[in-house]
Amino acid sequence: MVYLQEKVNHSLNQPNQLNQPTMIKDLPKNIVKDVAIAVALEKESAESKIWYVYIINLKNTPIENVLITSRGYGEKDGAPVKTSTLRHMFPVVENRSYKLIEPIDEQTFGLNNEYWLSYYIGSEIYDKKFVFLPESIVDENFIKLPVVNKVGVMIL
Repeated sequence: MVYLQEKVNHSLNQPNQLNQPTMIKDLPKNIVKDVAIAVALEKESAESKIWYVYIINLKNTPIENVLITSRGYGEKDGAPVKTSTLRHMFPVVENRSYKLIEPIDEQTFGLNNEYWLSYYIGSEIYDKKFVFLPESIVDENFIKLPVVNKVGVMIL
């Protein structure tokens, strides 16, 4: 019993890596590259347009445990406006592929449309915030989206 107590006291007096607080400066600076969020025009008719938001993995490796939160915020007619926050999870987005995140209503294009992305490659975590600014989803900014092969606006 004394031996056990001595071991406990000894371990309490020793600095332990697990008990040390982690500072932001100590975290790895994993930079998101070759992963994009895109808003694509799906269908267009005389009375409406249908839009979808995609994650595009342009990497040559899959990304795993992909979590995306989306929300809209800004002002409309002088009053502050916020949309609901939605969360989307994908176990894997294969290399050189894409996944549909959500449909997006054209009425929110006057707001900031924010997509916060987190994912893993192996045991390393990566995250980045993508924001489509008000009125940025317009014809002048359209490109042919890689991998998806549709017309839209992409943030890389």
